[in-house]
Amino acid sequence: MVHIKLNHLRQNLAGRLIGHRIYYLQQTGSTNDDAFRLGSQGEPEGTVVIAGTQTAGKGRMSRAWHSPPQANIYTSIILRPGFDVRRAPQISIAAGVAVAETLEQYCPDKVQLKWPNDVLIAGRKICGILSQVKMSADAIDFIVAGIGVNVNMDKEQFPADIHETATSLSIEASRRIPRTDLIIRLYENMSKWYRELLAEGFGAVRDKWLSLSPMIGLPVAVRFHDETITGTAAGLGDDGSLAVVTGDNKTTMVSAGDATILKKVEDYASGH
Repeated sequence: MVHIKLNHLRQNLAGRLIGHRIYYLQQTGSTNDDAFRLGSQGEPEGTVVIAGTQTAGKGRMSRAWHSPPQANIYTSIILRPGFDVRRAPQISIAAGVAVAETLEQYCPDKVQLKWPNDVLIAGRKICGILSQVKMSADAIDFIVAGIGVNVNMDKEQFPADIHETATSLSIEASRRIPRTDLIIRLYENMSKWYRELLAEGFGAVRDKWLSLSPMIGLPVAVRFHDETITGTAAGLGDDGSLAVVTGDNKTTMVSAGDATILKKVEDYASGH
């Protein structure tokens, strides 16, 4: 069990956009909760929270995020983009691109993106992203981008319900991965794509995401609570929503839910 080298992190990230201020906690409930509280207290953009383990890690749609100690990356980033709230989902898309680019260095040509914010290797989930927005009037005060990456977990460490659908970087790369260096690369890539988003808009981020996603052009089912929409994934909207062409040839823009690629014709017909 190798701990994150905080001094090395701080030396490498001093003066950078993301990571210039680091809060490290051996154990916490949720780094997103911590970062949200810090953001509300006025912490500057680029402040990050890193945890050795989480006791109440958050996934999307109120799911728990399994967070064993000193094995993975659990981090949340405070961002203050200053743009319209309708663009907030673009942050999660950019974060997914940044994570994918980081992991590509360890597993070339194997990393894929699944809408809205999952990163996969060999079809198994390796990273989840959860963004939370703090509003001020009609504008964004700040966004917390929470990123959880499975780094040095062994297969037997995964809970039974995700044993066959999750993986880790060490499993896929067949070696242990130094988490300190991985965090530095992640923040560097996140800074790059965030700057691109602010300066040039969503175009390049969207194009990169689409190049890494196997979903486009395939039949999908998107489930949100008790509702399911089936159709063909056709692209991303300007706000990061998924364009789905349904059976009546109408395009529906889906802004939330879990998207699954359907493999069978009967699945496509039934939405299961």
